Amino acid sequence: MKAEKARIADIAQIQKLVNHFAAKGEMLPRALSELYENVRDFYVVRSGEDVIGCAALHVFWSDLAEIRALAVVDEMQDQGVGAVIIESCVDEARKLGINTIFCLTYKPDFFERFGFRQVDKKELPHKIWGECLKCPKFPDCDEVALVYPLEK
Repeated sequence: MKAEKARIADIAQIQKLVNHFAAKGEMLPRALSELYENVRDFYVVRSGEDVIGCAALHVFWSDLAEIRALAVVDEMQDQGVGAVIIESCVDEARKLGINTIFCLTYKPDFFERFGFRQVDKKELPHKIWGECLKCPKFPDCDEVALVYPLEK
C-alpha cells in the first residue's frame, strides 16, 4: 500500500469521502472548487481506481504546514491507510524544509500515535486564523489542535 499525489480524476471521490465524514460531524465539509484548487496538496491511497484514503499537506508559511482532510473509507480503517498518508505528508514537509506541521481534528488520539502533541489553539500562529474565518464553526471551534515539530 502506498500514498501518491492526487489527480484531477480523484477529486470527486475525495469530496465524497470527506463529506461522508463531515455529514457525521467528524470533519469539515469541502467544496469541489476548494478541492480542485488544492489538488496538488492531496495524497491518496487507491484500491484499483477507488480512492480509499486521502489527506492534504497545505503549506501556510516558510516554516508551517497543516495536514487536513484526512479520511479513510470505513471498511479500511485500522488497516494502516491513514498511517501511510500521514507518513507521506510528513516526508513532503521535511523535503520542503518545513519546521512544524499542525492539524485541527476531532480524532487527536490518531495523530498522537505519530508524535503529534496537543496544544492550545491560541498557540497556533495567527496567520492560520484567516482560513478559520471561513469555517461555519468560527469562532466556536471544537476541534483539537496538535503540532508536530520536524527535526532538521
